[in-house]
Amino acid sequence: MAVRTELTRALRLWPAVAINVANMIGAGVFIKSRVMTCNVGSAAAVLAVWLGSGLLVLMGSFAYTEVAALFPEAGGEYVFLRRAYGRFAGFLFGWTCFGVMRTGAQAALAVSFAIFLNVALGGLLAQPIGSFVVFGHGVSLSLLPIVAMAAIWAVAIISCATIATGGNTALGLTLIKVAVLLAIGIAAFIWGHGSFSHYALGVGAGSCEAVRDSARGGLAGIGAAMLGALWAYDGWSNVTPLLGEIHDPERTVPKVFVRGMLLVGALYMFANIAYFYVLTPEQIASVSTSSSVATEVLRRFMGPVAVSLTALALMVSSFSSLQASVLSNARVPFAMARDGLFFRALAPLSPRTHVPVRAIIAQAAWSSLLVLTGSYDTLTDAVIFASFLFYGLAAGSVFVLRRRFPDAARPYRAFGYPWAPAIFVIVTVFLLANTFIATPREALEGVLVLAVGIPFYRYWTRRGPHTAGTAGVPEGGAR
Repeated sequence: MAVRTELTRALRLWPAVAINVANMIGAGVFIKSRVMTCNVGSAAAVLAVWLGSGLLVLMGSFAYTEVAALFPEAGGEYVFLRRAYGRFAGFLFGWTCFGVMRTGAQAALAVSFAIFLNVALGGLLAQPIGSFVVFGHGVSLSLLPIVAMAAIWAVAIISCATIATGGNTALGLTLIKVAVLLAIGIAAFIWGHGSFSHYALGVGAGSCEAVRDSARGGLAGIGAAMLGALWAYDGWSNVTPLLGEIHDPERTVPKVFVRGMLLVGALYMFANIAYFYVLTPEQIASVSTSSSVATEVLRRFMGPVAVSLTALALMVSSFSSLQASVLSNARVPFAMARDGLFFRALAPLSPRTHVPVRAIIAQAAWSSLLVLTGSYDTLTDAVIFASFLFYGLAAGSVFVLRRRFPDAARPYRAFGYPWAPAIFVIVTVFLLANTFIATPREALEGVLVLAVGIPFYRYWTRRGPHTAGTAGVPEGGAR
């Protein structure tokens, strides 16, 4: 009889913190302040939104931590939703995660890495290397998509090593990324020749290029700005798919969430305070969509070289986020496959490294296809609605599970319960409603993505029996 290989709990505290931090810090902190300034109209309001959004995510992480300690299994939100609401809710998350939400984000990160590398190399990668005809249309090929796919497969290969290797790689890359962000902020204060009076100014006659009028001012503007900040914080829960591999998860996971959020929140506040010290809100609102706020800040005292330096910073940031995302999110299709809700071929683990190599390869292949088709940008815009829906449901599961399993052993209880998770859920509902006001098309597309998963769920649930729930705590919802 074959021995079933199991995950190993070899991911220690600081590598786990690094994975969460790397998943959060991408390009958002470099570019989102422009749109947010247009949304809310002043420097003080932007800083308040960054701070408030960070506190909101921290509240959500408190709820996540209780459920994570209750179910320290591979899969993250997939497990939380399945236990609280049933297999259908868990499947919809996993379907969206693998099909669009995480793989689309990975494709976008890989393309961003290639674009920023191209800028640093003076446009070398954008030169055509060949052309072919598809359905009567000429298509030129450059090195950009090839470099993007190479980045995906490079981090996939790293992820196929042991979980300790993947975690230590994330730690090294994250330390570099944090150092770069700190260096930009410190340099801005030392050589930026700015003024603290900028914090009291409004957006004035800023051009606000490509910012919709429906997302400027009032509650709609606040909601849109929060979506921008939360997009920059997105990834705060991406360590949860690795719960089956975290050493001593009951003690480690609370520290991972709190330390990761406090570090990222402090970095984001510091970076934005530096931006507004160098540039006025009007100047930030007038930054072109082809540039970034960080680039314009550095340009004030570094000149044209600022473009290349910012590109290098964004390149490092994108690659680090890509590595952390590929490492953690492959555990979602793996967990689904073990439960019989996805391709069973993705369920085995490597007997040598004890990681889901097949799931990692499948995820990399799908992300690469999204790079080639160029559909990742549209897809990731479409799942903003679904992302916040799942965040709200996962945080709200703490209420469901306390009611359904009041006597279950809880190594950690959510700090601030019931108010902290309740505030998170209420604000999430507001943001969901606001997406229909500020960006109705993307909200409807998100609903469509969820609906497309229904026939696939019916297919997999008809194929055979499913694994049992955690001992003593059965699955929730209808069977």
